[in-house]
This record gives sequence, C-alpha cells and structure tokens, in this order.
Amino acid sequence: MQAIRTIPARLRGDEAGEGVISAAIVVLIMAVIGGAMFVIFSDAFGGASERITEEIDTIVDGSAG
Repeated sequence: MQAIRTIPARLRGDEAGEGVISAAIVVLIMAVIGGAMFVIFSDAFGGASERITEEIDTIVDGSAG
C-alpha cells in the first residue's frame, strides 16, 4: 500500500520545473514569430515607401514642366 502512495509523491516532485521550461519555450517561440513579423513588415513597407516616393517624384516632375 505504501508503494501506491509514493508514486504520486514522486510524480509531483518531477514536475517542479515544468512551468519554467514551458514559459521559456513560449518566450522563444514568440521571439521567433516577432522577428519574422519584423522582417516581413520591414520588407513590405520598404517596398511601398519606394513606390510612393517614385510616384511623388513623377507627380512633382510632371507639374514642374
């Protein structure tokens, strides 16, 4: 009967760092997702900025002549 009681006690002791490990994994995943979003948005807005600048230059040059 005592062996049955010690198994749950052992299992509770093995889960001591599970929350910290899970939180660390979540932080790493979020950092990777954030980095990917930064690269994608930088690329998208960089291209849009170049196109807007070209259009403005075309409008300004067209009205000056």
